[in-house]
Amino acid sequence: MELLSVKEHHARTLLIHYRWDVEKLFAVLVEKGKDSLFSGAGVTLLENQSCDSSVSGSSSMMSCDICVEDVPGYQLTRMDCGHSFCNNCWTGHFTVKINEGQSKRIICMAHKCNAICDEDVVRALVSKSQPDLAEKFDRFLLESYIEDNKMVKWCPSTPHCGNAIRVEDDELCEVECSCGLQFCFSCSSQAHSPCSCVMWELWRKKCFDESETVNWITVHTKPCPKCHKPVEKNGGCNLVTCLCRQSFCWLCGEATGRDHTWARISGHSCGRFQEDKEKQMERAKRDLKRYMHYHNRYKAHIDSSKLEAKLSNNISKKVSISEKRELQLKDFSWATNGLHRLFRSRRVLSYSYPFAFYMFGDELFKDEMSSEEREIKQNLFEDQQQQLEANVEKLSKFLEEPFDQFADDKVMQIRIQVINLSVAVDTLCENMYECIENDLLGSLQLGIHNITPYRSNGIERASDFYSSQNSKEAVGQSSDCGWTSRLDQALESGKSEDTSCSSGKRARIDESYRNSQTTLLDLNLPAEAIERK
Repeated sequence: MELLSVKEHHARTLLIHYRWDVEKLFAVLVEKGKDSLFSGAGVTLLENQSCDSSVSGSSSMMSCDICVEDVPGYQLTRMDCGHSFCNNCWTGHFTVKINEGQSKRIICMAHKCNAICDEDVVRALVSKSQPDLAEKFDRFLLESYIEDNKMVKWCPSTPHCGNAIRVEDDELCEVECSCGLQFCFSCSSQAHSPCSCVMWELWRKKCFDESETVNWITVHTKPCPKCHKPVEKNGGCNLVTCLCRQSFCWLCGEATGRDHTWARISGHSCGRFQEDKEKQMERAKRDLKRYMHYHNRYKAHIDSSKLEAKLSNNISKKVSISEKRELQLKDFSWATNGLHRLFRSRRVLSYSYPFAFYMFGDELFKDEMSSEEREIKQNLFEDQQQQLEANVEKLSKFLEEPFDQFADDKVMQIRIQVINLSVAVDTLCENMYECIENDLLGSLQLGIHNITPYRSNGIERASDFYSSQNSKEAVGQSSDCGWTSRLDQALESGKSEDTSCSSGKRARIDESYRNSQTTLLDLNLPAEAIERK
């Protein structure tokens, strides 16, 4: 507003058009000029325009070009673009657009006019006849900051916690909402590094759809030549019979009669080699075996992490008991630190298997690497993966020791082991990420597979930015304030004053969280429309 000398709704229209990317907006301003910036976003500024949107304060009759009826001048409304129509036509137009979900960019009714209507006029006209629809309009404007902004996203929790996360620097990161959910900010799925978003989506789909079921059916069953249903062999004889009573040869799948001996089937011979079918069968077996190798290890580490989650209470109890004992060692923070390191490294280890499945398979990078290059990179990655796995298991073993029952010397030995293993595991995780970023993904031409950088302290949790709790004072206004304006206040840098808004149906908790990386905005809206100032 200050830079361009425009009204609030004009500034919001510009930001919505450029998806709240201020840098892009400024770039267009510098490269193409102010006129191009405004026209592209549908913002029209007339010189010497009046602040009053009504055409005339008198009761002189004027004609509306939409309904072609004569109405008093005070019942006509002029927009910033200069077009004026009667209030009934404007209200009907606004109602249709809001119900269609176009609240963010309601254009003028005039032919070939792309100017965006003043949101204050929209709100004033609609609220007279349909207050609920005016509240819906405000809600759409508010949500635009989240849904159209690449740096802000809703928390994907179920049920929805009502929070939105804003990142400050890079959208390629993993964050933790105040509700406790950890997710990838880029794709809104669960935190999955060192997997890229594309790899994780393919792996998730592969684990939940029927692709591997089809592979198993291909390997272990044959289709009946009559009803085409899959038939599983349950004996040694190669003459099998389907439930439809059709007999066929298990070796070639062709229909036969029922007469047979242990040596041969009467009137049937299939000793000739068919290369295509054999290759298809071998390929299906190999793909199934490879998938099961990576899936079993991924699932094993996921299950281990769930079981190790119970260690938290056990560690707290053992630390509490140890602190009451008369031991030389008084500080047991190494146990809780080691537990947190175990959780983080176990998660990295589990998601490294889906990464390896796609990194060294033929599905994504078949043409990016030669067979020799793929083998060298796979050996390099698997060596680091194996070292990390061995140290993670050792750390898990020492944390499960009942050190609250041991003597001083034994407790000191466990402490040293846990501290050393925690450092080793952290270093190995960091080395694995560097290997993936530089040696594996960095050398590929296809640059869509980016991973979240490794954070030694774990996934970053959104922290407190500003808070308002039942305060009677607000920034620049009384306790009755519109939540659209309050969001604007929340987004202003350098303001941390308490604000509040009243609601007749339920209490509001209005909080947002921020640190150098992420911001959390609590956007739980009141159940009824709030009186605007």
